[in-house]
Amino acid sequence: MSDFHVDRRQVRRNFGRAARTYEQHDALQRQVQDVLLERLDFYLDTPERVLDVGAGTGRGSALLKKKYGKAQVIAVDMAVPMLREAKQHAGWFKPFQRVCAEATSLPFPDHSVDVLHSNLCFQWVDDLAALFGECARVLKPGGLLAFTTFGPDTLRELRAAWASSDEQAHVSRFLDMHDLGDAMISAGLRDPVLDVDRYTMTYSEPRMLLKELQGLGATNADTTRGRGLMGKSHYRRMLETYEGMRVDGRIPATWEVVTAHAWGPPPGQSRRAGGGEIATFSVDSLRGSRRR
Repeated sequence: MSDFHVDRRQVRRNFGRAARTYEQHDALQRQVQDVLLERLDFYLDTPERVLDVGAGTGRGSALLKKKYGKAQVIAVDMAVPMLREAKQHAGWFKPFQRVCAEATSLPFPDHSVDVLHSNLCFQWVDDLAALFGECARVLKPGGLLAFTTFGPDTLRELRAAWASSDEQAHVSRFLDMHDLGDAMISAGLRDPVLDVDRYTMTYSEPRMLLKELQGLGATNADTTRGRGLMGKSHYRRMLETYEGMRVDGRIPATWEVVTAHAWGPPPGQSRRAGGGEIATFSVDSLRGSRRR
């Protein structure tokens, strides 16, 4: 598994600053959202509680409320400014709640969630054990986890352009699909299914891509990123290299998107932890089992 680490405070700052500009640049996020919504059709019951983790400005939360009109839909995000923006999508007739929390520490009881939805958020979490452990904890047995996240091939052109300029990390790293699948199984999530798609967005010049990343808040938050001032010559060299990658007169940017779903484990199903296995049971299920 990759040893990359994410600066969570930097992630929160990046997205907080981008809250008001996010929806001016989220064309890819909307396209991926449509694909993710199709995954929810695997859930055949009527959910009572639906979480949208990493809800951002709440577009996805509103779509979930439209799909599950009778359910309690809760938008969860770590950046308060994003949740403030999300208020505009919480309609009078189809409202959803907003909660500030991190994906690795969800403030909800065990086995209380029917559907946990997350669109392009999990790539900002480096502790997969904690992430999927929380998903397994809050999901009801048979509840659905459906999410999308970026894979390691994302922004490969920008990464290569920067590599020609210096050896610093300018682009965030993302985990492989196999790492995600292993972590889901280790957390006890059932029957995970993962698929990979690649999207290519094009721009008139490299600066437009950089402007979009900043507008989304999707800038580098890797702890190994350079902290000093960047020289103008390095920046120009990166731009020149990227210019050499034009296809049909446009600057390409690849986005590798992993789409996945899995199911909440039944009570008592073991999960791997520290080289061993842990099984959990509710207190009620153990009552009456004590020998006298």
